[in-house]
Amino acid sequence: MTMNFRQQLKSGKPQLGTMLTLPTVATAEILADLGFDWLFLDAEHSALSYGNIQGILQAVGDKVACVVRLAAAEEMPVKKVLDLGAAGIIAPQINSVEHARDIVRYARYSPEGSRGVGLGRAHGYGLRFAEYMESANDSVAVLVQAEHIDAVNCIESIVQIDGLDGIMLGPYDLSASMGKMGQINDPEVTDAIDRIHQACQSAGIAIGYFGVSAEAVRPYQQKGYNLILAGVDTMHLGGAARQMLNELRSVRGDQQ
Repeated sequence: MTMNFRQQLKSGKPQLGTMLTLPTVATAEILADLGFDWLFLDAEHSALSYGNIQGILQAVGDKVACVVRLAAAEEMPVKKVLDLGAAGIIAPQINSVEHARDIVRYARYSPEGSRGVGLGRAHGYGLRFAEYMESANDSVAVLVQAEHIDAVNCIESIVQIDGLDGIMLGPYDLSASMGKMGQINDPEVTDAIDRIHQACQSAGIAIGYFGVSAEAVRPYQQKGYNLILAGVDTMHLGGAARQMLNELRSVRGDQQ
């Protein structure tokens, strides 16, 4: 059964998550057992395949909501990921009202949208077909990424799209589109981010932010962002291993 991440977003409680990029079910199981509210499965910038995503969803079960960033903001990835049983989708590089509206339409069954109907894991391969068809439009979360200045310039219209549940910020790509690559604390970039935040607040939809550490996302937690994404599985692994190795070397007397 697909978790109702849409309801989680509307609960008002900030949702704390981390990013999954490694195509291994063990990593997903470990992170799910830690108690995160959601996992961000990155199919855009990682080696995760549809088979990997299905395996992760099967391994995690109902321990945590798994939301997939699509490999591309197109109809086919939306259908495939949702049929696998993802709790929600995040569509990257959405820079216009029309594109955002299309993503919502692809993700909702008729009459709210045009999502294709097929047998899949989301409804027990047909065993819970009627139940899933009745509940999917109300339970599956649909978010888009605002990661370009073009998206910022029409954000007040994007957030008003019926059926859109939230905006995920892409601060690094946004800064690059403004000619300020990586300067995510530049005043012009932070002004653009604040504009997105204000638009989401006015529309009553979720807003999310990614940072590589708890420290990086803390200012956005304090601002009331309700979708927090901190860290990446590879960095969790590398950081913990580096810390342990440094401790071992210090006992051995190695020069740091």
